[in-house]
Amino acid sequence: MPFRFVHTADIHLDSPLRSLALRSPDLAELVGDASRQAFISIVDLCLTERVDALVIAGDLYDGDQTSMKTARFLASQMTRLHQAGIKVFKIRGNHDALSRISKQLVFPDTVTIFGGRPQSVLQTAGGIDVAFHGLSFASPKAPESLLPKYPAAREGAVNVGIMHTSLAGSPGHDVYAPCNVADLHSHGFGYWALGHIHVRSVHPGASTVVMPGIPQGRDINEAGEKSVTLVTIRDDRTIEIEERPTSIAQFERVDVDLDGTVEWPDVVGRVRSALEDLRTSVRTRHAVVRLTLTGASPLSWALIRDRDLLLAEAEQVAEQVGDTWMEKLELTLATPSLETPDGIADPIFELAQSMRADAGSQAFRAEARALVQKVVADLPPDGRDFAGKDEAGLDLFLDKVLASGADLVTARLKSGGSQ
Repeated sequence: MPFRFVHTADIHLDSPLRSLALRSPDLAELVGDASRQAFISIVDLCLTERVDALVIAGDLYDGDQTSMKTARFLASQMTRLHQAGIKVFKIRGNHDALSRISKQLVFPDTVTIFGGRPQSVLQTAGGIDVAFHGLSFASPKAPESLLPKYPAAREGAVNVGIMHTSLAGSPGHDVYAPCNVADLHSHGFGYWALGHIHVRSVHPGASTVVMPGIPQGRDINEAGEKSVTLVTIRDDRTIEIEERPTSIAQFERVDVDLDGTVEWPDVVGRVRSALEDLRTSVRTRHAVVRLTLTGASPLSWALIRDRDLLLAEAEQVAEQVGDTWMEKLELTLATPSLETPDGIADPIFELAQSMRADAGSQAFRAEARALVQKVVADLPPDGRDFAGKDEAGLDLFLDKVLASGADLVTARLKSGGSQ
């Protein structure tokens, strides 16, 4: 009989909401609970497939987690696996190292949590010996490669290495235990169960190297269907992998071109068609959408002015489509020219030019920057990234806000004020 296990990582249980755009209480509740629901899906998969083990390659937790509700939830899920005779092999990632609760929980004896020194556990099923090798870090920082600390492959066994690593580096992820794929292939293990990078990748070669990605996206920057890897070690010791979906809510960007639209119902109709098309392609139960309207339309100024009404229309369409949620509405419309055909100065055009000039002045930007920085300082740490993570990000945020503010004033004047 083959030996089978599920490989996952970066679950980030109870990760705080990372998008200030999730202002709907129902949507916030959905996304806030999604990491737990995804973990339940992972356990369900283990039970349905009757696997021999679950491998968690780090970051089960999200950081300094002290919730006893989380402790009870984890205990119940681990008990489900224990009662089915499914082993769990887990290492601590950089976020786990920050968690206090991770050091206090007591799991069944079927759960192995690898410590700060290399450890190997041998499992036998159906005549196949499988050696799991793991190593955790107590500190959230690991600037050097962990690979030299892993033992040599055990003879006569299929060797599985469990490692939390940034590999050669990835945008949006801190450097953590860096190493390259070529060195993993040459180490002699049959399978490397990796974690840390939230995008799935597979590196075939002398061994099978898999980064499963996050099993549940947390914001629009983690868009798309998320999954885990089902691994089968055959009797002849060949290794097969299958990607299995786990996400409950799937973030997606949807662009709608409004070229040629002349009436408000035309705009709503195109939004409906786009969301219906998305719904047919998304297997995940819930779709969380960032909707961007593009193109040129005589309605552009009215759409900018009545953005709140447009968002309400889009939310109603999403509700009618079913299990679809609006995360944010963005407008990148080409606006009609404010210049008059006969060359006579348009006062609104002159005002728009003046506003853009003021917004670009050093003094105005400095005042706007100080205001944004004050708002950011008053927010909890988890909500401070909305204006960028550094000075360059803050500059881009200011560019966008000041330009959209000038457009909004112009739109209200050009379209005859609010309705």
